[in-house]
Amino acid sequence: QVQLVESGGGLVQAGGSLRLSCAASGSIFSIKALGWYRQAPGKQRELVAGITSGETTNYADSVKGRFTISRDNAKNTVYLQMNSLKPEDTAVYYCNAVVLVTSYWGQGTQVTVSS
Repeated sequence: QVQLVESGGGLVQAGGSLRLSCAASGSIFSIKALGWYRQAPGKQRELVAGITSGETTNYADSVKGRFTISRDNAKNTVYLQMNSLKPEDTAVYYCNAVVLVTSYWGQGTQVTVSS
């Protein structure tokens, strides 16, 4: 079992920045990959960024060059630094952890970007 708790969401103007954090607890030694997903109203949940246990990262095309995912293994935390935010980045952002073939999810944190 893995528990994930996100923080750092909020309201920001277009062009601004936010940093999301996700603290993991439980069977963290078995986590293969961590990621951030988002879901906007009326849309499907989509992958924003992911990072493997080997530090390989991947990003959605829509956020490349603006968002950065990183992890601090000592703190069991994964971060999403979001710069140059746009109104279309508005969504609930969810942290995800993959253990073998099981996905665990956080409760989500709202990010709202005003124009």
